[in-house]
Amino acid sequence: MDLAVLRLFQQVASGATVTDTAARARLTQPALSRALRRVEHEVGTTLFQRTGRTLRLTPAGHAFSAHAEAVLDRYDQGVREVRELVDPDAGTIPLAFLHTLGTWLVPNVIRGFREQHPRARFVLRQHGEEGLIAELRDGTADLVLTSDDPGEPGIEWRRLLTEPLRLAVPPDHRLADRAEIRLADAADETFILLRPGYGLRATTEALCAAAGFTPHVGFEGEEVDTLRGLVTAGLGVALLPPPQAASPAPHLRVTDVPSERDIGVAWQAGRDLPPLSAAFRAHVLRGGVTSSR
Repeated sequence: MDLAVLRLFQQVASGATVTDTAARARLTQPALSRALRRVEHEVGTTLFQRTGRTLRLTPAGHAFSAHAEAVLDRYDQGVREVRELVDPDAGTIPLAFLHTLGTWLVPNVIRGFREQHPRARFVLRQHGEEGLIAELRDGTADLVLTSDDPGEPGIEWRRLLTEPLRLAVPPDHRLADRAEIRLADAADETFILLRPGYGLRATTEALCAAAGFTPHVGFEGEEVDTLRGLVTAGLGVALLPPPQAASPAPHLRVTDVPSERDIGVAWQAGRDLPPLSAAFRAHVLRGGVTSSR
């Protein structure tokens, strides 16, 4: 099967219209329709059903699309690896990372690497921890920068640094004029947390348990900056990394429990990375990551 036709199939399978897909490929719509029918003929069954002016995947189409995506990903990875073997200083590094690392760690580590490999390009994606592991397993990211060891089979993780966590409180809070606090003293406060599935959520719950209480959850979010904004608005307190810029919400040092989290790099165990991604991994492991906290 022609890979170009398979890519056209995947575009339509992902929700693109026949009109738009044909236009991008510089094909006529009848030519694209014939190409899709050839795919169906080769597979041996109908892969699309028409709903109005839109093509929807049949159950067989969904099954085939998953395998087609894997074939295209493997092919693209192979082409990338060969190109990097020919020219190891030029290529693309697929990197995924925690939302909270995008404002400080990721720019710093990429800048340092590009000083040595100025032609390197990065494809960047942001997720919570669960999404990062999925990126590794799907092969859409060679490396991920995340918090504590995910403890997942087949995933290798190495600690790079330890990031402090502070208790952020509203500007007019009763504790706002303090520099430090026992977390146990915040047991009666309303906490603002990330949603379940995010590492910072699990870390916060574990630290509160170590301090002797279960946090009362007032709000849940998906971005640390959102949590910081809710704290500033007086809606609760939160355990957060120190802000990169000045914040109206005081961030108090916690003294009774080790209020911190590990930051590390992870990859698929046993997988030989393309040369440029392997070079980037070596860069961060030998000290290319430094904390500005």
